[in-house]
Amino acid sequence: MQIVCISSSNIKHAGQNSTSLKACKLICEIFVEKTCCDVKTEIITLADYEPKPCIGCGACFYKDKCVHDNEFNRIYSILCKADALFVISAHYAPIPSKLAMLLEKVEQIAFLKRFNDESYRSPLFGKPVGIIAHGGGTEEIHKYYIEPVINTIWNALSYPVEMNIIGVNEEQPRGVTFPVKAVKKVDGYIFPKQEYDWNDIEMRLEPLVNKVIAALQDK
Repeated sequence: MQIVCISSSNIKHAGQNSTSLKACKLICEIFVEKTCCDVKTEIITLADYEPKPCIGCGACFYKDKCVHDNEFNRIYSILCKADALFVISAHYAPIPSKLAMLLEKVEQIAFLKRFNDESYRSPLFGKPVGIIAHGGGTEEIHKYYIEPVINTIWNALSYPVEMNIIGVNEEQPRGVTFPVKAVKKVDGYIFPKQEYDWNDIEMRLEPLVNKVIAALQDK
């Protein structure tokens, strides 16, 4: 079983301290602990890639890949081989640009194929995907990431890609969010310092991982 987790942050200087990357690692740990079968996990760190935006040339209809973007093709090949995906995204404007470019091309390939042949199914069709959003919002406001982040990713992975988008309850039917514990200013540093409660985050992510595992077992 192959599980792929996408860390969507563009903040290259964050390195191993990237919140998206840490969340990916936590998800992989939970997944391995919860399953007794042979599980391989892989993290795709988008900060390490340089994808290009879609130009709408249509060549992907014939090639099943982007003829202008080998970086995208590398990622897409990994996604297509996975049994389940997780997408972790910070709240940017509304999502990180590299994730937007990735989703744009995934959707475009599926759209052109499906428009010309309604029986076509994307290589990602039916695969479980868990969507996670985070940002600088505290407990009071992190739920507002659902509309700009969760729903944006959900929209891209719905028709015509038609992944099996996993939710946890009526309040979070398309993915989960987690808050920042505290945001502080640091003298001489232009960026906010964000602190997280990782035990709390694990409790929020675990139900989603359990639902993805259940979806895999039902296939």
